Amino acid sequence: MPPRRPLPPPGAAPRLPPDPWAAYRLRWKRRRLLARAVVRRRQLSAVRDRTDAIRPGDILCFLTVRNEAARLPHFLDHHRALGVNQFLAVDNGSTDGTGPLLAARPDVSLWRTDASYRLSRFGLDWLTWLMMRHGHGHWCLTLDADELLIYPHWQTRPLDALTGWLDDSGTRMMGALMLDLYPEGPLGTAAASHSALTHFDAGNYTIQRQEPMGNLWIQGGPRARVFFADDPRRAPTLQKVPLIRWDRRYVYVNSTHAALPRRLNAIYGDGEALTGILLHTKFLDEVIEKSAEELNRGEHFRHSPLYRDYYRKILDGPVLWSERSTRLTSWRQLEALGLMSRGGWV
Repeated sequence: MPPRRPLPPPGAAPRLPPDPWAAYRLRWKRRRLLARAVVRRRQLSAVRDRTDAIRPGDILCFLTVRNEAARLPHFLDHHRALGVNQFLAVDNGSTDGTGPLLAARPDVSLWRTDASYRLSRFGLDWLTWLMMRHGHGHWCLTLDADELLIYPHWQTRPLDALTGWLDDSGTRMMGALMLDLYPEGPLGTAAASHSALTHFDAGNYTIQRQEPMGNLWIQGGPRARVFFADDPRRAPTLQKVPLIRWDRRYVYVNSTHAALPRRLNAIYGDGEALTGILLHTKFLDEVIEKSAEELNRGEHFRHSPLYRDYYRKILDGPVLWSERSTRLTSWRQLEALGLMSRGGWV
């Protein structure tokens, strides 16, 4: 059974770095990653720059995309309805009309690059530069195109109500569990609609605290259960810190799983903290075609043998649903299962 508390506070706030040398190394790691972003800015070409429309207090969303024309309209509509004011996107060599789709939206600023996604730290170098330039002082949401943020009361309380409460409580970030959604049938056969992704795993999650950054490392769900059953420790990590009141000195280290300075990873304190969910919509019907493309490109994984096998298993069209799968109904259901929490926001 899943824990009753929000998933998953292992106890107290993150420990301090074990020694001054560890803190020194993290400080230089952050500076090195910021310097990388400054260098990689030359790889970006502006397609449509509307950043002069950004106003103080605007909530910004940053993303890197490639061939996501099918899912972007829903992604944009969802987060626009939450209260995102401006989207800043990097198109990494799309060929399916993603670029024109984004450029036509009046609240989207778009840059393009054909440089290597993998060698840019999976797009983080590009986004870090844009966040340094445009995100300073703003609440920034950093997402993939297959992630949809929800949080307690998300259908009735906009993002600025959430970030206002975080500001008042002295909190600069909100963590979220990435929850894999999947259809009942084999992958690749569901309708090309988010409504086809009906189920999730309510339990089977493991948690550990990683040092020296103090971030949570959560694994489990259907990908661990089906694709990494022989070695669940190799499964993708599911904990992220997608929402941060940004400062130009901040940097993400590994996707949005961890950030520097280290205090940005302290998403659980002594009691329950406000947390969200990233509904992960990877397993739409296009997942077979996209997995075949990424298997050939090799741009989405650092450990080639491990993730080549992962993509090959997706190409077989497995069934992720099992008798222990849970049908998604509401955010209150997710809170009751301990997968997210209102914390003190009532």
